Formats: sequence, C-alpha cells, structure tokens
Amino acid sequence: MEEQLLAFLKFLQQEYNYSSNTIAAYKNDLGQFVSYLQENNLNSKGNWQSIGADKINGYVDYMKEQPYASSSVARKVAAVKSFFNYLETNHIVQENPTTDIDSPKVKKRLPKTLTSEEVERLLEAPASKKSPKNLRDMALLNMLYSTGMRVTEVVSLRLKDVDLENKVLYCPGKDDQIRELPFDQETETILENYIEEGRPFLVKDKDETAMFLNHRGQQLTRQGLWLIIKAYAKEADLSVAVTPHTLRHSFAAHKLNSGSDLQEVQKLLGHANISTTQIYTQLEEAEPSE
Repeated sequence: MEEQLLAFLKFLQQEYNYSSNTIAAYKNDLGQFVSYLQENNLNSKGNWQSIGADKINGYVDYMKEQPYASSSVARKVAAVKSFFNYLETNHIVQENPTTDIDSPKVKKRLPKTLTSEEVERLLEAPASKKSPKNLRDMALLNMLYSTGMRVTEVVSLRLKDVDLENKVLYCPGKDDQIRELPFDQETETILENYIEEGRPFLVKDKDETAMFLNHRGQQLTRQGLWLIIKAYAKEADLSVAVTPHTLRHSFAAHKLNSGSDLQEVQKLLGHANISTTQIYTQLEEAEPSE
C-alpha cells in the first residue's frame, strides 16, 4: 500500500509540478487516512481494493468529529478522493469508491472589514510626520484602500504602472491580466508627494523600478508591508486585527455600500468568479451609507 502512496506523490510532483509544501500536505493527509484504517482494523487484506465506500464514509464522519476547521476536513477528504481516482486510472482498483462521496461543506467566514471612521484613522496615522518613510506609508495605505489591490500586486507595482495624470493604475494581477484601477484626487496627491519627495530619498540604485521601497532601497516585501500596517493599526488604536487584506475587504464592502454594482466591484478586485465577490453583499448593512 505504501508503494502506491509514494507513486501517487511522485505523480503529483511530476505531472502537476506541485510545490514541496503541497506534496507534504498530501502526504500528511493520506497518512492520517492510512492510520485511521490501521487503528480500526479496516484493512486486514492490506490492499486498496478492499477499501469500499462504507469505510471511506466512516473516515469522513470521523474527521468531522475532530477539532478541524471545515476547510481542513474538506482538503483531507479531497486528498483521499484524488488518490483513489489515481488508483482507478492506473487499474490498481477496479472501481473508485469515492465517486459518490460528497465533499464536506466548507463554512464561509465573512471577511473582516473596518468602518469608514476606522479607515480614516488608519490612513491618517502616517501623516504625523513628513519623512520619506511616512510619505511612502501614506501612499501605501491610501493605495490599498482606494483600489482594493492585493498585497502581492502592491509590492510588485512599478513606477511605470502609475499614471498620475489620468489617475489610474495598471495593475498586473493573476494570469498576467492587467487591471485598470482608477483612484481619486486625494490619492493622486499623496502618490505624487511620495514619488517626488519621498521615494528619491529611499532609492539607492537609479535602475530600481519598484514603486514602494524599504529602508535598503529595495522592493518592499509582503512581510514588510504587513508590519507597516500592523504598526499603524496600533498607532491608530484600532481594536480589530488589521492585515493588508482587511483594507481590500473594506474597499469592496464600502464600494457596494455606496452604490457600486457587483460586476464593477468584481472587475476592480480581479475576481474570476462573481460568486467570490458576492460574499461582500452580506456586509453591506454593516455600516450605513454616509
């Protein structure tokens, strides 16, 4: 049995080029399944052909009773289903016993958002000083909230991607798709101040094209951005946990709350499926329109 498990993991690596972390997750999830079978004496014959739907359903019920998040249970069951699909395709089992087994429902958590007043306090936090670092941080925070960009998109932004004259960003997103993201006059002024009075004092290499730089003059990292937001959230005395994605969530919820339609917000966020955007409609009543 172990031979087939190892062959499956090798197959995933070679055919799908999965990362070492993903392969490790599959190995761990399938290892838990094997342990369940062994501990409950459900595989006396020592082969996969003897594992039927009843035993797998028993495993699914067992996993639901464990202190795992619904998403973790769904992932573990998906690993088992993928493995048996592989076994059937390679004629190691005659039939796939997981074909009619439903994956556990994943409970969707509503995104955490800030109120307009909390956003305002956060955006104003860097304004206490006019240092190059503070000018950068003002631009960062305003850009995150006014455009709804992802963290990776913000730190990957180049100078050429920002059109101040037309107040639009050309955001390189997933699958090499470019989104045009408009921003308002206030954000335009803040960006211009950073580009003209902040960034020149941070840059070390004249050939550096990244928009946002760290103290070494290099492109700001995701972790660096997270730490910046965490520090200003504390300075603004916000009681809720704030991450870069909190501003993206707040942008979407506030856009819908102010009258933007769902398709428009979907396009701005770069969601491939509108169902991903629809979750924000459940947050519209969280804060009344001003």
